[in-house]
Amino acid sequence: MPAKTLMIQGTGSGVGKSVLVAALCRHFFKNGLRVAPFKAQNMSLNSFVTEDGGEMGRAQVFQAEACGLKPSVAMNPILLKPSSDNQSQVIVMGRPVANSDAKNYYRNKETYFKEAVSAFESLRQSFDLIILEGAGSPAEINLKQHDVVNMRMAKLANAPVLIVGDIDRGGVFAWMKGTYDLLDSEEQNIVKGFLINKFRGDLDLLKPGLTQFENLVHKPVLGVIPFDRELYVDEEDSVPLPSISTEINGIQDKLKIDVIRLPRISNFTDVSPLMHNPGILLRYVWRPDQIQDPDLILVPGSKNVLEDMEFLKNQGLDKKILACNKEGSLILGICAGFQMLGDLLEDPLGIESSAKKFDGLGLLKMKTEIQQEKITRQTNPITCESPIFKRGINTSGYEIHMGRSQIQRDYPALFLNSEGNANPELGISNADGTVLGAYIHGFLDSNDIREAFLKHICKKRKLPQDCASFDYKKFRDRQMDRLCDLFSNNVNMEKIYEMVQC
Repeated sequence: MPAKTLMIQGTGSGVGKSVLVAALCRHFFKNGLRVAPFKAQNMSLNSFVTEDGGEMGRAQVFQAEACGLKPSVAMNPILLKPSSDNQSQVIVMGRPVANSDAKNYYRNKETYFKEAVSAFESLRQSFDLIILEGAGSPAEINLKQHDVVNMRMAKLANAPVLIVGDIDRGGVFAWMKGTYDLLDSEEQNIVKGFLINKFRGDLDLLKPGLTQFENLVHKPVLGVIPFDRELYVDEEDSVPLPSISTEINGIQDKLKIDVIRLPRISNFTDVSPLMHNPGILLRYVWRPDQIQDPDLILVPGSKNVLEDMEFLKNQGLDKKILACNKEGSLILGICAGFQMLGDLLEDPLGIESSAKKFDGLGLLKMKTEIQQEKITRQTNPITCESPIFKRGINTSGYEIHMGRSQIQRDYPALFLNSEGNANPELGISNADGTVLGAYIHGFLDSNDIREAFLKHICKKRKLPQDCASFDYKKFRDRQMDRLCDLFSNNVNMEKIYEMVQC
């Protein structure tokens, strides 16, 4: 029989849809069901590459992990990656098909939607239960005629819908009631209940509001999920912003890492293994005065490398990065951040930017050109003997880039290719190991290579190496189960089982 379905929609973006879908996936997986996530259309710069080279949103990767599954582009058949305020790269079934503004995208949406439906039907034949996720709000009345991911998908999948509201933002009852009232009667019938997310305080004080709200909409509130400040899960779109204050207890005992908050930052989950390490103080920074003698400055990925390089120069961050490096701070660039470490960035065809050429930081003798063909592939390299790593450390990750870099000096390579030869195209460092760049997203997820890298920083900075040991995989597993328990213990799961009939 085709899979049963359940859908999570929200009162808006950022209310917790992706996280709660992951919680549901984990719950049903732990209770023996074959369950998979599905989001017809996602807009995010945080993406992943599957084993067959397809690109998809990281939120569905996290949800697949909750289900004990390898990610598949069928779980997120349409991905939009913004390169500017009104332009996005359109990725369908893992492959880029267009660069488009909203109007042109809507003209082709039926073609894209057919692909999404086909992907959903293929999943439905292989699982007991599909947990669908909406996007933004189903009540954006100026956009409802273009909907391919909220109520239109719920109807096609015959999925009961739960609407999530974020009480931490305030006004949750008005937000949920307004969303419900802007739905038509058929859509209201699909809605089977509400969930309130991120609650802090005394539940008894909330209960009169719950009763009044249920009397207004004649639908139940099936759970109030507490805010848990010790819960750490992958962010889908919004970059977490740890404090930039230096007035932090124990700061002298921590390795200090500053991450440049680029306007079009992508794949910021590269930073997660560092952020969650208790021995590291990691901060996102976007002004020179926020950078105060860090041990490492990390320049992350970007969907528009030339314009984000221009941002660095306009902010004066380029001069600050160079000054910190001269004073002993190490510099790591990942993907676009690696490209920015070079001398020159070029986009002659205007693929990502209206700018054709921009100077880089000049820390490495290298120039990069943005080209039409996108590289998306997983990679499992082994480290070379280099100023940073000993030979033979296994790691894994993935490449997503349209730039091709020409390295114009004989730098130490960080990784070997499959034939066992040094492969500078994957990553290089300068001679003293104070500047390094890599095209590999996610390589810091691997415990061994991350520990070796952190020990290298500590040695260079004459710091104790206590921060280096941290099992990120075990941490993720514990957090996934913590999320599952938080959800299951505060939601009427009996009613949800009745809805999905599993």
